[in-house]
Amino acid sequence: MEINNIGANAGIVWNALNANGKLTEAKLKKETGLASAEFFTALGWLAREGKVSVEVETKGSKTCEYYTLNA
Repeated sequence: MEINNIGANAGIVWNALNANGKLTEAKLKKETGLASAEFFTALGWLAREGKVSVEVETKGSKTCEYYTLNA
């Protein structure tokens, strides 16, 4: 995977979060259409730049992670 592709995929993830707000991993993957490796490298790129946050919510015995853009 080339670094230019990772940056482009980061843009896809950023745009999906910008358009939809807080999303779970599954919904964000579906919105972007990226494969797992592409998705997680893009998410890492955004996290490294401080552009994305992860919120963990627990409801009973179920834990869910939500991704959002930083303000």
